[in-house]
Amino acid sequence: MKKKRYKNKGLKETRAGFGKALTFLGRTNHKVVALCADLKTSLFMDKFSKEFPERFFQIGIAEANMMGIAAGLSIGEYIPFAGTFANFATSRVYDQIRQSIAYSYKNVKICASHSGLTLGEDGATHQSLEDIGMMKMLPGMTVINTCDYNQTYAATIAISNYFGPVYLRFGRPPVANFTSENQIFEIGKAIVLTEGKDITIVSTGHLVWESLEASKILYEKKGIECEVINVHTIKPLDENTILKSIDKTKCIVTAEEHNYWGGLGESVARILTTYHHNKKNKEYSIIQSLVAVNDIFGESGKPMELLKKYDIDRNSIINHVEFVLKNKKK
Repeated sequence: MKKKRYKNKGLKETRAGFGKALTFLGRTNHKVVALCADLKTSLFMDKFSKEFPERFFQIGIAEANMMGIAAGLSIGEYIPFAGTFANFATSRVYDQIRQSIAYSYKNVKICASHSGLTLGEDGATHQSLEDIGMMKMLPGMTVINTCDYNQTYAATIAISNYFGPVYLRFGRPPVANFTSENQIFEIGKAIVLTEGKDITIVSTGHLVWESLEASKILYEKKGIECEVINVHTIKPLDENTILKSIDKTKCIVTAEEHNYWGGLGESVARILTTYHHNKKNKEYSIIQSLVAVNDIFGESGKPMELLKKYDIDRNSIINHVEFVLKNKKK
């Protein structure tokens, strides 16, 4: 089977894709406003603030206040993009998000940078490994986790046209930029990147590229055909695309830069359990293995070294694939 190849077009920060898209939105939609908690340079919001000072609000290190102001601006039919680090955008302000944004279904876009282990040297106090779980449990909250610069740009544009609260998660370091520059981002629609008959790999965020690289190695060295699916939207989850794939492969590995409690893998396990229960064939079974952080806080270190240490890099994906295939029911 001929495998589709994705080329790394160069390393770029996903947060830079957000900043560029935000500036574009500022020029094309006068309802878009931006709020920041003293991190506008880190989130590439500088250009927006210079071009549209009347629509940029520097709140300072007062994230709870920022969420309340964003909720208020949405009442005035503005589209607020509130930006800070993922840890501060969730743990520090969960009450305000729940009460002022999610409960009343405000049209606020919570833009969370520096997520996961790849925040790197700032260490455990800043690395957010539980944010997806926290946000996906809020009724009505859409949760998006983008994989590269181009996809983050497209996602930022897409959520401006979507009414409702959104949690947009992206990262700090330069990573492979491999998706299409002209892509149309469809909220809630997973993307099958490569087709395969042996095993399904469902991944999100920075681990999408790691999954593609693992898939390439497995095919070239062992002839294993992996079906790699980019799940950029954690909620609502594209159940149909995932179930269609596992109907073919009968096994799955999920890969994410997040604690395995509350993340993508747990969401996939839920739909597999429901699907298994509804199948008439009592012998029908699916093996799933989760590539995720094993219920532990992070630490300081270089991003790629941390992925390796916490067993969520491409080599770990390969090991999980081989384990699943070894135990797959024939």
